[in-house]
Amino acid sequence: MPKRILFLSNGHGEDNHSSHIIRSLQELCPELEMAAMPIVGQGSAYQRLKIPIIGPTQTLPSGGFTYMNRLLLLKDIQSGLVGLTWRQLRAVQTYALTCDLIHATGDQVGQAFAYLSGRPYVSFISPLSALYEENLYLGPIISRLLKAPRCLTVFTRDPFTAENLRKQGLEKVRFGGIPSLDRLVPTGKDLQLQPDLPMVALLPGSRLPEAVRNFRLQLRLVREIWQRSGQIQFRAALVPDLMQQLSEMAQAEGWQHESGRLTLADQPTAEILCYADAFNDIVCQTTLVLGMAGLAVDQAVALGKPVIQVPGEGPQFTYAFAEAQTRLLGLSAQTIGKGPATAATLKLAAQRVVDTLQDSAYLEACQANGRQRLGPPGASYRIAQRLLAYLGESAADAAAQAAKAKEREITPA
Repeated sequence: MPKRILFLSNGHGEDNHSSHIIRSLQELCPELEMAAMPIVGQGSAYQRLKIPIIGPTQTLPSGGFTYMNRLLLLKDIQSGLVGLTWRQLRAVQTYALTCDLIHATGDQVGQAFAYLSGRPYVSFISPLSALYEENLYLGPIISRLLKAPRCLTVFTRDPFTAENLRKQGLEKVRFGGIPSLDRLVPTGKDLQLQPDLPMVALLPGSRLPEAVRNFRLQLRLVREIWQRSGQIQFRAALVPDLMQQLSEMAQAEGWQHESGRLTLADQPTAEILCYADAFNDIVCQTTLVLGMAGLAVDQAVALGKPVIQVPGEGPQFTYAFAEAQTRLLGLSAQTIGKGPATAATLKLAAQRVVDTLQDSAYLEACQANGRQRLGPPGASYRIAQRLLAYLGESAADAAAQAAKAKEREITPA
């Protein structure tokens, strides 16, 4: 009888992490049965893989970022958060009776669901990092959840956190990594690049309507950059829903749009080429990133790219989020301004972009910093192998050679 795993995740980034682990499991053990319960949002990452979602989902006003603004928690409660959470928990407890293992990605909410499922579970604490504060304080609730006997392994997103938690006595912790890095390779998309010019990537995030506000802010920033240097090419990686609003956004900010190409009437040579299907190629080939996102920025830094951030209005990409990103990512991330970006902020950020592109020593330091902070690729296979091991040695043994071969392919020499 096929073994069954239930994936729990409480955030869009967490859904993404889990989806790559699922893809690796599908490669290594096709007969494995998998289902998911996204606690935040609709679980689109699971839907794309046709993974069954076992309980109710709903998009709430905060988008899962109540820790950034506690007023949003009140709005979530008014929109039915308490009832939704209860129904999700009951669905998990019912479905878990048929499962051999639970995998929980996220902070204490996801881990609490795993604990309350009554089944053995593996924890991936992807939002938590000792890089934020040099010594990760888990707090009494999540400490108890991670130390529970049914919690078999705790994976971290970066090697520093794994080491820090081991020093605190959590012996079951292991370095996992960022699962999406395993598939962050160019697809061969023609970005129409001029080889002698640096490229700047625009990553405004994926959740609407915030991504609309973010991209409009980035359009203003590009105008400021272009006034300081015309020797830069710009490429934007946008989600399909954002691409559909490209004409409206361009018109609102004084740009002209035609077939994904944005130009300025008063500066005809200034242009931004926008794509909905070229994230990998853009991030891998860019020289610098204008980032207003979470996981996408982490991925860019892991590849050795420098990131310039300007805070937006949120709910996700506020100054508090950007400042935390700077602590997490170290010298690779620079945040300009301490509140929602103003015209003065954009002028400072534009000059910082121009200066950074000319600083070869800094660009080289970002390469080393990304590897040091976020570790090597292979996370989805490392975690998948551990899950298979808990499901039975026969499944793990059958997949071992394939996993080792795959990890050799994706690990740089």
